[in-house]
Amino acid sequence: MTDYQKRLAALGCLLTLVLAILDQNIVSTASVAIVRDLDPATGLARLPWLISVYALAATAALPLYGKLCDVYGAKRVYLGAVTLFLFGSALCGLAQNMAELIAFRAVQGMGGGGLMSVTLVVFAHLTPTEKRASAGGVGGLMAGLGMVVGPLIGGLFTDHLSWRWIFYVNLPIGLFVIFTGATALRLADGGLRHRIDYPGAALVAAAASVLLLLTEWGGTKYAWDSATILTLAAAGAVLVAAFVWRQLTAAEPILPLGLFRNATLRIALPLQLLSGFGMIGSIVYTVVYLQLVRGVPATDSGLYLLPMAAGMTVSGLVSGRLIARGQAPKTFLVIGLTLATLAMTLLAMLAVDTSRLLLGLDLFLLGAGFGLVLGIVIMLAQNAVPVSQLGVATTSIRFAQTLGSAFGTAVFGVVLTRVVSAKLGGDSIGVRALRSLPEGVRRRAVDALVSGIDTVFLAAAGVMLVSLVLATLLKADREQPTEGAVELVASG
Repeated sequence: MTDYQKRLAALGCLLTLVLAILDQNIVSTASVAIVRDLDPATGLARLPWLISVYALAATAALPLYGKLCDVYGAKRVYLGAVTLFLFGSALCGLAQNMAELIAFRAVQGMGGGGLMSVTLVVFAHLTPTEKRASAGGVGGLMAGLGMVVGPLIGGLFTDHLSWRWIFYVNLPIGLFVIFTGATALRLADGGLRHRIDYPGAALVAAAASVLLLLTEWGGTKYAWDSATILTLAAAGAVLVAAFVWRQLTAAEPILPLGLFRNATLRIALPLQLLSGFGMIGSIVYTVVYLQLVRGVPATDSGLYLLPMAAGMTVSGLVSGRLIARGQAPKTFLVIGLTLATLAMTLLAMLAVDTSRLLLGLDLFLLGAGFGLVLGIVIMLAQNAVPVSQLGVATTSIRFAQTLGSAFGTAVFGVVLTRVVSAKLGGDSIGVRALRSLPEGVRRRAVDALVSGIDTVFLAAAGVMLVSLVLATLLKADREQPTEGAVELVASG
């Protein structure tokens, strides 16, 4: 590839990251308008599926994308994922009822599962090993901007155009991405020429879906000791066991268990799972604090997260440049996890009347920590495997992070509910009823809610502390290994 082709392809990759990050943040802002337009009578009950079905489809497809990259080449899979995502986006914009929209969101999610992960594989092919940290810094910048820009764009389209434009806006961007990929991207075909383990892909998709449903429904729609949740838990255990057995016996497994023989991946995978677990708690429950305790409108929440986005942007870009100049990436990973742990500990001291300045400083510190963590674990994993295993390694790290985020949301939700219930003597207060309560009762309920949120942040700090310990154990070389440097036994 010429330098011009590399720059054009890199621009397409950045825009793909924009599509992936915006879609994670833009839909929630328009949810009320969607329900009002498509199904004002019963649509509110189906609203959680609008978010969940995308995550289910995207997570289930992740392991398959990694293997497809290694077999057929990253370019073909990259263009295919973007095309499927655009097809789903167009269908979502044309949906006439909630059932159709939920189904089309699943199609969009199957494509969306490849947007972030396969784009990172393409970046790894385009970027020399010593410059991958800079690419990770740009990824941190995109993530930080997406946290703020997504809700703002969603509110803008909803208020001044139509909620359908949150899906239509993907089309011109995606078409330009396909153009850049088709005309400028020149990557070798996959290095493997074996059968794809479709039964293994089906098992991991089913297991991921069941586990995500378990975390989505447990403690909310169904009690944790209900027959539905217990059945899901049993089914999840059986599916996970079946998947492991399949990977041990398949000729060409979808997720080679030999990856765990790699010293870097053996630490990186649980580290990323725990980091996703802790990070989602901090972001979700910061928004909960802003909206329920401080009364910040949903569309304005992104503005309050500007300090976090700024911290992510600054630390991500600075660390990327310094790593590119020879600094050890593990150092920045340890510093980032330390900052994140400290920030979450400080957020565990939030009160009802905490000043916006102090909250902003805490969020900036948290964002600075995240900016040093985002991308570095993936970069270390990519540097630790041969080129033929880039797809599997990258998507495995993303898969671990996604599952960690899902479990974190569920576990922290249970923590919040239990603390609030204990503070209120076993009572529970509905979100809608909070503002209509008498002043004295409302104050007591808000105090209980703040106490619960503080406990969530303290628990998240503990999880990040475990991640920090794992990071100190991580051993990773800065040089890309040769094709035969790391032996990954397919049978595990």
